[in-house]
Formats: sequence, C-alpha cells, structure tokens
Amino acid sequence: MKQTNNISREERVERMRCRRQLRQKISRGVIQAFVWIGLAVCYYLGFSLFFDTPTEYAAKHSTDRLREEYEVLSARYDSISRVIDNVVARDKNVFNIMFEADPYDMGGGGNVSSWARYENLISQPTDVLSRTFNERVTSMEKNIESLTSSYRKLLHKISDAGNERNYIPAIQPVINDELTLLTASYGMRIHPFFKTLASHQGVDYTVPEGTRVFATADGRVSEVALRNSTSGQTLVIDHGNGYTTSYSHLSKVYVKRGATVRRGDIVALSGNTGLSLAPHLHYEVRYNGMRVDPIHYFFMELTPDQYYRIMQIAQSGMQSFD
Repeated sequence: MKQTNNISREERVERMRCRRQLRQKISRGVIQAFVWIGLAVCYYLGFSLFFDTPTEYAAKHSTDRLREEYEVLSARYDSISRVIDNVVARDKNVFNIMFEADPYDMGGGGNVSSWARYENLISQPTDVLSRTFNERVTSMEKNIESLTSSYRKLLHKISDAGNERNYIPAIQPVINDELTLLTASYGMRIHPFFKTLASHQGVDYTVPEGTRVFATADGRVSEVALRNSTSGQTLVIDHGNGYTTSYSHLSKVYVKRGATVRRGDIVALSGNTGLSLAPHLHYEVRYNGMRVDPIHYFFMELTPDQYYRIMQIAQSGMQSFD
C-alpha cells in the first residue's frame, strides 16, 4: 500500500512538472508570437514611411500627371479669358464709337450670375421672400393685364385695317425655315469691297443663284432695273400705305413694271449681278421713304422664339455681301 501511494505521489509530481513545462512553452510561444507580430508591424510602418507600394506609387504619379494637366489647362483658360475680355472690350468700344451706346444684351442676365441671385435669395428671411414674391406676382399680373389690353387694341386695329394688312410686308422673301440663310442684317457693316464702315440698309440672304424670290406683300411693281449697276438687277414693289420693298442682285425677273402681285407670288430668281461678293439676295423695306429694319416685318411666319433667335443672329455682326 505504501509503495502504491508513493508511486502515485511521484506520478502526480511528474504530471505537475509536465504541466508547468507545457505552460512555460505556451507562454514562450505566445510571447514570441507577439514579438514577431510587433516586429512585423514595426517593419511595415517603417517600410511604409520610406517606401511606396506599387499601388501607392502609381496613384501618386497619376495625381502628379493630373496636377500638371490641370496647371496647363488653367494657364490656357486664363489666356483664353484674357483674349475674350479683350475682344469684348474692343467690341464694346467700337459699338460705343459707332452708336454712342452700349451693346444690346440678348442674354438679359446682366452682370449678376444666376448663382449669385440664388444665393442672395436663400440668404433672405422668409417674410422678406414672401413679400418680394407677392410684389413680383402683383407686378406680373399688371403686366399681363397691360399686354392683354394692348393685344386687344392690336386685334381691333388689324380688324379695322381689313384688306390693308395684306399690303404690309410680313414674310421673308426666300424660304428660310431654319433661319440659317440670313448672313447680314440691318446696320453698320464693313463693306466687302471698299473695306470701310458703311450703312447696310437691308438684309442679305446667302442663297444659290436661281433661288425663288417671293413678294412679301400685295402690291404693284413700280420699278424693274435690268441695267448693270451696283445693285444689279433690282425689283421694287409699291405696297401702298407708305410701304415699298426692293429685291437686288437678281438673276431673273418674272414680272414687269405696273404688274400687280400678291404676297407669296414668285417674282424673281436670286443671282450675283452688280457689285456682289457672292450669290445672295439683298432685301430692303421702306416706310414713308425711310429704310427700316426688315427683320421686324417677318411677324407673319415667325414664332416669338424664332423671332428671338433671328434677332440674336442679327446682333452677331455679320459681313455684308454688297
């Protein structure tokens, strides 16, 4: 019995020793693992501070390229902005010299951008915005009422005029549905031959020779000039009510002096006769002997949007052909 107890006690001691050794090995392994992990982290951090990974290297160089391209584009933008500002200033100066006025702004935006106006609005208190809105609505209602009254008066005058409205030039002399044929408008233009500033008292349509030319209102042919002159072959129609229209640089005239024509009749073919830079039609409108801007007499075939667009084209300052 004593021997058995002694053996059992020795086994227990051996087992305890083995457990201690195992715990020591595990502790050393864990410590070594933490040490290696710490070394790896320190190595990675140190490597990252002084060296770039391939992905980081590519990203940095890509950013450098983008920065260089941005600087180049910024320089080009600044250069173009200076050129545009110079052109605008010169254009305004020339306009002021010729007409003693500032150029007409077709954009209607003025110098204040839409973003600036928006920021100004959102910064105001609600009661101020409400009051401003009500004032603008009231003003708009008054304008609508005024326009309605003016429109009714205009309809009344048109009704009273009866057939006389057929004698007012109201269409374009050529088919120009896309509004792309108008190349020179009414006003001061550089003469194509003399290279001097001259008054261009009509509009030019760039059309091929032989394009049909229409009477823009009812009337009577008062003049047909077939002789060689600066205006080339020219047709003049007297519409009564103080209105006359003329069509120049024609290649052929279909009507004779004294003939009666109606709006939309084909009266001639366009050409390149006289002092003409290229084939085109020069069209003029006169009222009581004074030349007026023909663009304002296209109202029968132009919508408000088309009229606005053709006004923008006319304001672009084009080269006349005669």
